[in-house]
Amino acid sequence: MVLSLRVMAPNRIVWNSEVWEVILSTNSGQIGILPNHAPLLTALDMGVSKIHTNGQWSAMAPMGGFAMVDNNRVTILVNEAERANEIDPDEARKDFQIAEAELVGAEGRRKRIEANLRFRRAKARLEASTII
Repeated sequence: MVLSLRVMAPNRIVWNSEVWEVILSTNSGQIGILPNHAPLLTALDMGVSKIHTNGQWSAMAPMGGFAMVDNNRVTILVNEAERANEIDPDEARKDFQIAEAELVGAEGRRKRIEANLRFRRAKARLEASTII
């Protein structure tokens, strides 16, 4: 038995296929979704989602959003997401280093919040790009 996974951003469909398993980064930690999972609606955090299909794992970096699981269908709505194969690992590593330096040097509440968001986004992209 398989799951139907559909990941939608405002400007495109990021993922639309049958999968065996999905691991999502939620606001309360990671959650694994297998066939016949109980109905669920959850908020997603910036992080890496792992997708198991055809005997191999793939990754995606959604930048928050919501996931709904019902009747072996996983529907994910995001503002932005990138599949691992769309991310250049060298660029992601450079962006992560810049974001990390900005976070360390951020002064003031607003600058720290903005730097933390950039850091979390860069970290998710870097992690997704290195999953094989």
